[in-house]
Amino acid sequence: MTKIAIIGGSGYKIPDDLSRLKSSSLKTPYGVPGSDIYTGKINGRDVIYMSRFGNGNPINITGINFMANLYALKDLGCEVILSTSECASLQEEICPGDFIIPDQFIDLTNNRIKIDHDDDITDKMSSGNMADPFSEELRDHLTEAAIVQGITVHNKGTVITIDGYRHATRAESNLYRKWGGDIIDMTTSQEVIPAKFLEVPLAQVSLCTAYDSWRNIKDEDPVLHYAEMIRSGYEKIARIIDYAVKRIQEEE
Repeated sequence: MTKIAIIGGSGYKIPDDLSRLKSSSLKTPYGVPGSDIYTGKINGRDVIYMSRFGNGNPINITGINFMANLYALKDLGCEVILSTSECASLQEEICPGDFIIPDQFIDLTNNRIKIDHDDDITDKMSSGNMADPFSEELRDHLTEAAIVQGITVHNKGTVITIDGYRHATRAESNLYRKWGGDIIDMTTSQEVIPAKFLEVPLAQVSLCTAYDSWRNIKDEDPVLHYAEMIRSGYEKIARIIDYAVKRIQEEE
C-alpha cells in the first residue's frame, strides 16, 4: 500500500496511535529534521507524520530545515504527502474559517532552501518543470474530502509565500491581490519546492484564519480570532485528512 506522509501545521493534533521515531536518528545530506517523526496507521493505513514547526512548535519559521524534513520523509518510504497549514485571505470571498486547496504559488522568500551541494537535486532544479507544483490527484482527494463532509472549501488558489515573521503591510497586501494572489502564508513554497524535486507528489489543505492586512477590520481581537479559528479549523482538517487517506488507498 502507498505510504502517506502528513505534515502538520501548528494546530494539527498528532493521532494517538502513532509511534515516535527520534529525529536525531534520521540524518540526511541536509542535516537533521527539525521534528520527531511519527509512524503508524490511520484507519489501518500506513502513515508518517511530521510537525512542520517541531515538537511543541519551538522552531521559528525562518529556521525550518525544509530540505532535511522532506528528504527524511522520502527516505522513510513516503510516496505522497498531504500537508496542512494556515493562511490569511487576499480575497473577499475566501472567508476566515474557509479551507483552500491551492494549485499555484508565488515564492517571495529569501532563498531559504540551500541544496547546491547535491548535484542530482540541483540538476532537477535547473531542468525540472515547476509549472504545476501540486499534485492534481491529491488535490482532488482533499477537495472531495471537504465537500462530502459539508466543509466550505475553495478547490484552487494561488499562495503568496513570504518570509516570516513580519506580516505584509497594507500596500504589499494590495500588491499581492493585483498579482492574482488568493491567500498568503510563510511556508508553502519552501515545502513544495523540495517535494517537487524529490519527486514526491504533494497537496495542501490550508485553513484561512483571517483576512490579510489589505482589509481593515475594526473591533476584532486578532489573537482571540486566531485561537478560535485554530480550534475549530483543525478538527475539520483532521477529518479531511482521514478521508483523503482512505480515498488514496481505495484507489490502489
